Amino acid sequence: MGELRSETLHLPGPGEVLVRTLYSGVSRASEALVFRGRVPASQHQAMRAPFQDGNFPGPVKYGYLSVGLVEQGPPALLGRTVFTLFPHQDAYVVPAAAVHVVPDGVPASRAVLAGTVETAVNALWDAAPLVGDRVAVVGAGMVGCAVARLLTQVLGVQVVIFDVDPGKAAVAEALGVRFALAGGTSADSPGASPAVGPESLWPDGAGADIAFHTSGTSSGLQLALDLLAPEGSVVDLSWYGDTPVQLSLGGSFHAGRLAIRSSQVGAVAPARRRNRSTAQRLAFALELLRDPAFDVLLTGTSPFRELPSVMPRLADGSLPALCHLISYGNG
Repeated sequence: MGELRSETLHLPGPGEVLVRTLYSGVSRASEALVFRGRVPASQHQAMRAPFQDGNFPGPVKYGYLSVGLVEQGPPALLGRTVFTLFPHQDAYVVPAAAVHVVPDGVPASRAVLAGTVETAVNALWDAAPLVGDRVAVVGAGMVGCAVARLLTQVLGVQVVIFDVDPGKAAVAEALGVRFALAGGTSADSPGASPAVGPESLWPDGAGADIAFHTSGTSSGLQLALDLLAPEGSVVDLSWYGDTPVQLSLGGSFHAGRLAIRSSQVGAVAPARRRNRSTAQRLAFALELLRDPAFDVLLTGTSPFRELPSVMPRLADGSLPALCHLISYGNG
């Protein structure tokens, strides 16, 4: 269960800012695992949010998608809209270096997706898709959709996003990618679902060069492997918590020289680590959010006072959502 708690803020000192929150976003997959107490003991330290209070399994103050206005702090930041990797809270004091100015032209509500788009940027740095690649994205949640949208900007890449929910076809269309129902049907637009097999999703039927997996399920990871062409790779962005993962590797996995590699946003991808900081990566993600197509990921809004009752519904799936916004009424 969740509850709202009061907290006394100290006045910002030199090099600090007071932020009054406008919106925060619920990163449904990871926050649901935290809410249900499913963080493995071995990952308690690795999975701490930057400004988390408390320790796993709980109670914890958790979250990392917050956008607000700077009310006190250095003159260059006063009155600016900023993104911070902070939990759900109506006001907070943090180091000025922890806030990132939202570019002009990016609405505050859309800016909560900065952490998600940053994860997608890191995944593309890990995968390094090439011009003309065939790419599958398995899982049309926040991260999968962000990955799919960024892939559309790579020249000639053919993207198909898979999900078990046929309603995600409309989301895929808004993102400019093809949709396939995990289980064997495909759609180029909502309502169109001719029966096809994975082998016929690309012109020569050879399969995907890269598959990004974001569904958080064994079946999704298996599908990502099954979609690959020989010597293809799965880039796995899913966090499974303490849920075991089972795969069938007796088919084409060895003969096809397939690969599975992880991508995790906690560190800059090795391919760019020598010349990109985490701050630069996040600033780049915020610039990418000038793209209004990302608005399709914002699927509902609730006031902050209702968060304790909203979170259980997001965690058990009774409130469907990609990114659910929490509004603080400070606009």
